[in-house]
Amino acid sequence: QVQLAESGGGLVQPGGSLRLSCAASGSIFSIGAMGWYRQAPGKERELVAGITSGGATNYADSVKGRFTISRINANYTVYLQMNSLKPEDTAVYYCNARVATAYGRARFDYWGQGIQVTVSS
Repeated sequence: QVQLAESGGGLVQPGGSLRLSCAASGSIFSIGAMGWYRQAPGKERELVAGITSGGATNYADSVKGRFTISRINANYTVYLQMNSLKPEDTAVYYCNARVATAYGRARFDYWGQGIQVTVSS
């Protein structure tokens, strides 16, 4: 089994910053891509940012220049630094990791439980 534990969410005023963290644990042989998704009320889940094991990143257009994704491979941890937050960034944020649990096995997607981020004055 693989678990993803998110932390760092909460309430912040517009223009403020938050840093989300996600740590993977359990039966991990290797982790490929990791990422952050979000889902606002009444909307579909969307990719916010992704990062490969080699450090290549991609971002949703709506967060480019404001959010930064990073990871520490040795700790199976991924971060999302969110700056200049806007009310439209309000959502539940989910951590995702593509994990192989043993040598030779395919990687599968695992998800965290989600963490609330609210941007409001």
